Amino acid sequence: MGTREQSPRRIEASSRDELKKRFRGELVLPGEAGYDELRQVWNARVDRRPALIARCTGIADVMAALGFARERGLPLTVRGGGHDVAGNGVIDDGMVLDMRPMKGVRVDPVRRVARAQAGLTWGELEHDTEAFGLFPVGGQCSTTGIVGVTLGGGLSSLSRIRGHGVDNVLSIDLVTADGRFVTASETENPELFWGLRGGGGNFGVVTELELRLYPVPDIVSGLMAWPMDQAEKVLRLFRDQCATAPDALLLQLLSWVFPPGMGLPDELVGQTGIALMPVFHGSAESAATTWLAPWRALKPALDGVGPMPYHTLQHLFDGMLALRLRQYQRCEFLTGLPDEAIEVFARFSREITSPMSIVEMANFNGGVVHRVSSEATAVARRDAHLFLAIQSAWSEPGEDERHIAWTRSFWEAMRPFSAGGGHPNFLEGDEPKERLVDYFGREKHERLRALKRTWDPENVFHRNKNIEP
Repeated sequence: MGTREQSPRRIEASSRDELKKRFRGELVLPGEAGYDELRQVWNARVDRRPALIARCTGIADVMAALGFARERGLPLTVRGGGHDVAGNGVIDDGMVLDMRPMKGVRVDPVRRVARAQAGLTWGELEHDTEAFGLFPVGGQCSTTGIVGVTLGGGLSSLSRIRGHGVDNVLSIDLVTADGRFVTASETENPELFWGLRGGGGNFGVVTELELRLYPVPDIVSGLMAWPMDQAEKVLRLFRDQCATAPDALLLQLLSWVFPPGMGLPDELVGQTGIALMPVFHGSAESAATTWLAPWRALKPALDGVGPMPYHTLQHLFDGMLALRLRQYQRCEFLTGLPDEAIEVFARFSREITSPMSIVEMANFNGGVVHRVSSEATAVARRDAHLFLAIQSAWSEPGEDERHIAWTRSFWEAMRPFSAGGGHPNFLEGDEPKERLVDYFGREKHERLRALKRTWDPENVFHRNKNIEP
């Protein structure tokens, strides 16, 4: 993912002008105003130079750009929010179909459904739905794109009571590799609908999602934090509560270097620590008398847990994720958290190599998620007990090797407790294709390959967590 020295493949202005006759949006070539900004993605380690950036404003633009690329044998990729750590939203010497100008929303408050175009982030979509007192089952951060998060699976703070984001999709509009516009739903192209929900962008350019919406009353959330010498106690309580948590309780455990501004004692700022960020769908009184009391008995250095609007939760980490840093990740689904795993987690957390890195472990898969049939969508590992994400972030290119080595070592040490594979939305660009097979399992992966042969036999859409035909 390092810097490319050579010049990108050139598309002549005359060819661009020919496409412009069929294209309403902006077409940006290397060297033109905005090119360098438009090619940037969240992960600063990704530095790719497309031959053309096509900023689509609607379905007709997608069709025109896709046809242009295929006529010229030009490789392409599709960009939504751009938060994929592998940087698949940009490509060297090819075309980027930039969906970000497509931000249309139509909310039906009676049916509690939204039709949302592919360029939206969760924050933008929720701005419109919240006006009706409703929310989608969205991602954990307001700045990520709705399509990539959802069709990769859709881990959400609402997962345990509403299912994952992918379980709340009613229909999907897309443009296929051969330029057709189709809709996939339970009644129209149902096999394609099955595969899109978990198989992501492998089968076409998604232009719009139809999503269920829900009222979300105020929740109980916030941060509790402890110095790292309390890590083992905190991890054991986390393990015990995850084993018995009701549907209404999501438990997220975090380890990182405590930044200023959290309200911690001065002596803990800049020190490695461990924190709990629960999400409880119920009253503060109920929380205090049931699951919350044991956490407070551990005497946290910070106790910021209390009633909170769901809107606030969705924007809690916006500042951190808005920073364009060098990123590297590993993830794994876990069968549980035995004492040996607790020891590994605590040891590597104490050895964290960057103050901007963060490790997350959560019980997303319980409740409703576990009760959805494994055959209902292509999403796999619904029965995995915990999800682990080791997310390294830093600013200096010269530090890559050190931070990447820590991430990989941490992940390798946790793999003996694996439930099989990692979440597709968190897979790095250097991971072997077997990781995706491990996640889906052989049978489900073969079903997806058959679907790929039907809808994209030439693997036009390969800049993703790719399912080869």
